[in-house]
Amino acid sequence: MKGGDEEVATPAGPPQPLDWKFSQVFGERIAGEEIQEVDIISAIEFDKTGDHLATGDRGGRVVLFERTDAKDHGLSRRDLERTDYPISRHPEFRYKTEFQSHEPEFDYLKSLEIEEKINKIRWCQTANSALFLLSTNDKTIKFWKVQEKKIKKISKIIADPSKAVGNGNVASSSNSNSPKPFPTNGVSPDRSCNHLGNDISFPPGGLPSLCLPVVTSQETNLVARCRRVYGHAHDYHINSISNNSDGETFISADDLRINLWNLEISNQSFNIVDLKPANMEDLTEVITSAEFHPAHCNMLAYSSSKGSIRLIDLRQSALCDSHAKLFEESEAPGSRSFFTEIIASISDIKFAKDGRYILSRDYMTLKLWDINMDSGPVATFQVHEYLRPKLCDLYENDSIFDKFECCLSGDGLRVATGSYSNLFRVFGCAPESTEATTLEATKNPMRRQVQTPSRPSRSLNSITRVVRQETLGVDANGNSLDFTTKLLHLAWHPTENLIACVAANSLYMYYA
Repeated sequence: MKGGDEEVATPAGPPQPLDWKFSQVFGERIAGEEIQEVDIISAIEFDKTGDHLATGDRGGRVVLFERTDAKDHGLSRRDLERTDYPISRHPEFRYKTEFQSHEPEFDYLKSLEIEEKINKIRWCQTANSALFLLSTNDKTIKFWKVQEKKIKKISKIIADPSKAVGNGNVASSSNSNSPKPFPTNGVSPDRSCNHLGNDISFPPGGLPSLCLPVVTSQETNLVARCRRVYGHAHDYHINSISNNSDGETFISADDLRINLWNLEISNQSFNIVDLKPANMEDLTEVITSAEFHPAHCNMLAYSSSKGSIRLIDLRQSALCDSHAKLFEESEAPGSRSFFTEIIASISDIKFAKDGRYILSRDYMTLKLWDINMDSGPVATFQVHEYLRPKLCDLYENDSIFDKFECCLSGDGLRVATGSYSNLFRVFGCAPESTEATTLEATKNPMRRQVQTPSRPSRSLNSITRVVRQETLGVDANGNSLDFTTKLLHLAWHPTENLIACVAANSLYMYYA
């Protein structure tokens, strides 16, 4: 998939489907163990280098992980190739640190409890070996700096005169009939003493009790410090934050408004999108997700509950109520039902790395959009079509309002999203690709693998492609699907074929 308009010679045939394998798990749940609500992970994000991963949970904590396989020998991958060191087959991570980002609050003016749950995490540019990131709950965004600090440890000071130590030697104890007063540093006023060093000297016969602290070690600890708090700017729950490519600004979005912030200024933001009508009874749609373009600092996209995506240009006007482009799929005639608008609501959007494509997730499908073509999606992937007959049940238990996230691979050839029973799907989006893999967030990800039926033959001229897998009502082992376990959050490593996904309080990683 290329970002330019020019014709590029394509290799023969689409890429082969990836063979996914289990890599790591953090916080694995023991069978029968009760999950604490505060431990359920609610946000996940790789940084741009892929060397760090951050998760946030419902208890307001942020946990950081760091990549270890690239740092074992302190050399770059290219340097390792020139030496005899074996190169790890896949990225591996380890726990780095954690900190309490948000606490539960109470808005006394609105009589409203504000949860500590982390809604989104976004990494910022690093500086001086320090890590910077933004985290938000429903109302407040915080800017964090995580840095290593050396903490000096002092040995225990011995106060017993018989064991007093001066400059590493035991000082003899002598009591004179007329002791002379000495200042606190142990130096005689008349300086008639034995000089053991330039800075420290002792009187003849030593001191009755001289206690010198000794630095025994310097431990390196990671310290997280909140640099800024961006609050009191949203009347509704924040659903998105996104960094700008200029490294200076970011946006925050709630149901009706999008605000533009400068990282250095926490007491002022600019409202750039406002969907709030004069009469709330006229409200027809809300903002569900928003993201800056990865390369153009003047462009951003936001999705709505009506299934549309709007691309806006900040150069056009200060208040971007009018959009530069509108992406939506026309409704098939005769297909409308009570659930049509509910399942059309987009829960997440992501730009591809080159900024040419936008991936969107609604309740039933993944759609890939070309920002140069607003007539419809270039590809549609059916995530769990087998649920369509069960929409009434899903509406009754509120599962139909679950918000699944989506992600793209760094090379833009594959997309992924979650489903129920802790399943997640990986689709190939290269031309002619039929890749549609189902994996389960367990140590045996292929346990529920079902053979994918071949893609229905369609003319390439139709552009829009559809991937279907309709035999998933029951998995290959005959297990019924569990709608109480859902895989909502996942992230794709920016440079490797590694997916990190969340199943309740557990973080699973898979590589190919």
